[in-house]
Order: sequence, then C-alpha cells, then structure tokens
Amino acid sequence: MSTNTQSKLPLRAPFWAQILAGLVLGVLLGWLARSQDVSWLVTTLEKVGGTFVGLLKLAVAPLVFFAILVSITNLRKVNNAARLASRTLLWFMITSLIAVAIGLVIGLVTNPGAGTGLTPADGAAPEKTGSWIDFLTGIVPTDVITPFTQLNVLQIVFMAAVAGVAALQLGEKAQPILTLSESVLELLQKALWWVIRLAPLGTVGLIGNAIATYGWDLIGKYATFTADVYVGCLLVLFGVYPALLATVGKVSPVQFFKGAWPAIQLAFVSRSSVGTMPLTQKVTERLGVPKEYASFAVPFGATTKMDGCAAIYPAIAAIFVAQIFGIQLGVGDYLLIAFVSVVGSAATAGLTGATVMLTLTLSTLGLPMEGVGLLLAIDPIVDMIRTATNVAGQALIPVIVSAREGLLDRTAYDSVHASPVDETPAGETPADESRRVPAAA
Repeated sequence: MSTNTQSKLPLRAPFWAQILAGLVLGVLLGWLARSQDVSWLVTTLEKVGGTFVGLLKLAVAPLVFFAILVSITNLRKVNNAARLASRTLLWFMITSLIAVAIGLVIGLVTNPGAGTGLTPADGAAPEKTGSWIDFLTGIVPTDVITPFTQLNVLQIVFMAAVAGVAALQLGEKAQPILTLSESVLELLQKALWWVIRLAPLGTVGLIGNAIATYGWDLIGKYATFTADVYVGCLLVLFGVYPALLATVGKVSPVQFFKGAWPAIQLAFVSRSSVGTMPLTQKVTERLGVPKEYASFAVPFGATTKMDGCAAIYPAIAAIFVAQIFGIQLGVGDYLLIAFVSVVGSAATAGLTGATVMLTLTLSTLGLPMEGVGLLLAIDPIVDMIRTATNVAGQALIPVIVSAREGLLDRTAYDSVHASPVDETPAGETPADESRRVPAAA
C-alpha cells in the first residue's frame, strides 16, 4: 500500500484563463442585467469595476514619480546609457509613425463618419480641451502638491525627471534618497501587485457594466468607427509588431506574445498603461531584457508610448469628426495628424481614455471640439483595444533595442513560458541577476 501522504495543491488556472473567464462571465451578467433590467446587478457590476480601477489609480501618482526617478538614476549603472535612451526614443517614434499611417489609411478607405446618422448637433464641446500652449505650459507645475492631488501625470513625470537628473549630478550625496526611493517603489509595486491579482474579478465588473450600460445599440451607430479602431490596433498588434520582432530584433514573435500576454490582457481590462506598468516591466524582464534598462524603458514608455491612444485612434477619430461636420481634410492635415501623434503622445499620460490627445489633435487641425462629445459615448469600448496595443508596444521596444544592442538574454527569451503573475515584482532571482547590463566603469 502506498504511504505517500503528501497533499497535492489544487490546480490553479493560468492568469490568461482567469481573465478570459472574467470576460465571459462579465458579458453574460451584463447581458442579463440589461435584458432583464436588473438594477441591483448593474449597480453591483459598476461598483466592482469602479473599485478595481480606483485601486489601480490609487497608486498611480507616487508610482509614476518614483518609477521615473529610479529609472533615470538606474541608467548610471548601464554602459552606453545615452545610446540606449536615444534608440528607445527613436523606435518609439518609428512605431508611432507606422501606427498613425495605418490609422489614416483605414480611415480614408472606410469613411467612418459616413452613414452614421449622427449630426454636429449630437456633439458637445468638452469642458476641458487640449492645445499646444496648454500642453507646453502644462508640463511645468506651479507647486509640488497639485499634480499629485489632481493626478496630472505629465507634471509628475516632469518633476520626477528633474529629481532624477539632479540625483545623478549629486552622486553619492543623493544615495540615501535613492535608496529610500527604491524601497518606496518596491512597496508600491508590491501593493499594486495585489490589485493586479484581482484583475479577473475587476474584469467581470468592467465588462459587465459596459454591456449593461451601452448594450449593442450604441455600437451600431459607431459600427464602422469601432471596427476601424479595432482593426487598426489588431494590425499593429499582430502585424507590425511581429514583423519588427522577426526582421529587426531577429527574435520569435510567438515567444514575445507568450511572455507579454498577461500584461496585454490586464491592459485590455483595466484601460490603464500606468496601472499595468509593474506587470509590463516584469514580463519585459522575463523576456530577457536587462533589469536596469527595463526599469527605464517601461516607465518611460508607460507615459509616452501610446500607439493605440495617440496614433491609431486620433487619426481615425479626426477623419470621423471631419466627415460628420462636412470638413474636407488635405494632405497637410494628415501630416499634422502624424506630427501630433509622434510629438504629443505624452499628453495621454498612460491614464484611461485619450480625450486630451483627441482634443489636441482636433485643435491643431482646427476641427470643432464638439466632435469629442460624439466619441465620448463609445470611448470605453474602443479604449480597451487601444490600451492593449499601447502596452504591447511598451514591452516591444525594450526587446527590440536590447536585441539590436546585443543585450537581450536570448536563452531567457526563448524559454519564457508561464505567466509571472503569481510572483511578486520585488526582488531578484539568479536568472534576473545574470541578465543585468554590465555596470559602467
């Protein structure tokens, strides 16, 4: 008779399966709440989803500040830091140009504003609009408290960058502050990791509330526009990105998606690049990107790299608004859209929604701000795929740059398999240590 009394732990479903189950359950509960007019269920779904997003946002301001500060100071440990930073920015711009070009082509081919039944009277000007003056003057805060209380991520990034550069200049004198900052960052990541583990439950609330609130009727009016955004993002996500990985990075696209998929899923549900940032950084490191470089590139990308929100979406949205208002766009206007997408993407700041970027684009083109009101109703639905595309790009660029610079741990990349959601973001394993970039002499 066997004497093996060791208990077996129950099998735990992988993170992607938990998210998928949450999506299915959310759709079913949302449909039930809407079709049967179950008001308490609608309220419950709204509260569950709202609480999840609220928990993500709770740590956004300090997380962004300390992540940017620490990432800048970590560059002192990296050889050719300036080269890595410049290559990262260059590839941010290249992929943004490709994404906005795809958005423009799709918009011009499909005419998303035609046949919708919508008129200029259906729109309403937003309370706050974006302009280049607002964008430029809004970067510098008037005090150190307001950006955190009003969650102005762009100003928080500015303050963190200034603090990081100042710390580099001070050298050893700033070490106590850097040590404290690294500890606070790990604490915030640990807390946010607990929130990330609640993502399947948050998915039920967010998707369920979206279905219960909007149903399918609203999508019908915006069918072409919604399809355009999804098709554009999917083309970038599963067309452009794999092509770049295979041809530029010389790595397997399948392995990339296998490693990055948990972060892409969470981004789709949460609609927050910054909220997903700890997981994005973790999967990027798991893909073989050196820790010091990943800790710079991912936070930097989470606040400035927005192929979905700042490239594909505003391109299609500008064409949509112009057609609704009967305004003809020319070649110069399309070039302006591309310029805004590349230069103004930091205006989205990694938060849910892309209204600021849209108003910035419309104001640059001289299009009516009432067009924003036409798109706000459908925004939560298209924002899911936009944010998923954003986060995929934020993991993609560090992989490509690392591969081109000979820094990528290809053994780790080729062997990546399981979701890292069950592990905490803080601390290192021996494998992490082996992937460090050689310290500068």
